[in-house]
Amino acid sequence: MTRVDARGEICPIPLIKAKEAVKNLNGAGDVEVLVDNEIAVQNLEKMAGQMGYGVESSKEEEKTWKVVLHVSGQEKSAEEIPADQCLVPGKKKTVVAVTADHMGEGNEELGKVLIKGFLFAQTQLETLPDTILFYNGGAKLTCEGSDSIEDLKKLEEAGVQILTCGTCLNYYGLTEKLKVGGVTNMYVIAQTMAEADLVVRP
Repeated sequence: MTRVDARGEICPIPLIKAKEAVKNLNGAGDVEVLVDNEIAVQNLEKMAGQMGYGVESSKEEEKTWKVVLHVSGQEKSAEEIPADQCLVPGKKKTVVAVTADHMGEGNEELGKVLIKGFLFAQTQLETLPDTILFYNGGAKLTCEGSDSIEDLKKLEEAGVQILTCGTCLNYYGLTEKLKVGGVTNMYVIAQTMAEADLVVRP
């Protein structure tokens, strides 16, 4: 049996290492691959299914899984292993709910500085939120006079949905002053939050 230690590696490295080990068998044999996450296990099982190998997987330790590929030598050439076809963990749907034009309790002036910094920070995240909802006092942040308009426009251009409560805009007399994103209603706000994997409220 050939053993491959791919712990600490991210896709496609475990698949590439498995591919090389299968090639080096020059026929039938088993290749045992050690990985440290379940996504790598799924990728190896997917590859085995595509190539026609037998496969067994088991969790050995807290962060170690063993995947054994049973190669008969009659399958497709190892050159055909799709090492670039990696599964990735599903992205969580994240919604940011902004309910005021300031962040936190205490000094409101400080809170306004903090919310501006928070919205700018969103533009720097590696994984952007899916939607940012603005309601009650938060509606002021998407309107004329807000210091966050440019940051919100950058987020919108990057694919983040920016939605402001229409009832709130009307209450504050800001309906004609919206500068970024779209207008929404409480049903959509409730539905968007209910469907989210994670709701962040600054």
